[in-house]
Amino acid sequence: MRYEIKKVAAGAALSGGWDQAPWNAADTAAVANFLPRSSDHRPPVAARFVHDGSALLGAFRVQDKYVRCVVDQDQGSVCGDSCVEFFVQPKGDKGYFNFEINCGGTILCYYIPVRPDGFGDLTKYVALPAADLAMVEIVPSLPRVVEPEIQEDTLWTLKYSVPFALFEKYVGPLGPLPGQVWRGNFYKCADKTSHPHWASWAPIDAFNFHLPRCFGELRFE
Repeated sequence: MRYEIKKVAAGAALSGGWDQAPWNAADTAAVANFLPRSSDHRPPVAARFVHDGSALLGAFRVQDKYVRCVVDQDQGSVCGDSCVEFFVQPKGDKGYFNFEINCGGTILCYYIPVRPDGFGDLTKYVALPAADLAMVEIVPSLPRVVEPEIQEDTLWTLKYSVPFALFEKYVGPLGPLPGQVWRGNFYKCADKTSHPHWASWAPIDAFNFHLPRCFGELRFE
């Protein structure tokens, strides 16, 4: 699996609609590989990522149902909520980041080493402190808390921006971006909703999102 991260003008805003700048310049990744243990609710999920030279910008669009969001403290277990996730490994000899953000904009993010067998080593993760999480600008389309669960068809989006300086704090200087190939995956989950499901962009071979060995290629334009 390969995804190209397009370059957009510096200072790109997160406020644009899905088909407006900067998102209309991006390729679309379908998060459509649902694990067999998912319920019969398997929502269409799309991701678009670009960069402006100083930050990586991401947007998810989810045509959802059974939407629930109760975790409102950063570094809480947001995967139980209606949630989208981006795992990314900037350098092959370094660890990866798991940007897990629920539909209300609450984030969990660790820096995680990679084990020799290609799994994330969750015994040695580093939880990003509040000062680092504050560097991530997040724009959700839904309120911070969604409870009770929304049973009707619901279209929601999540957009965010991660400065490259944040990555460099953990993996060192990135250097010129054009032509670089990072590795990563895009995910959708909703573990504790009435209709749980788990989906990925690049297929995974176990019931575990922490599988760097299954990451796809993210190539910078």
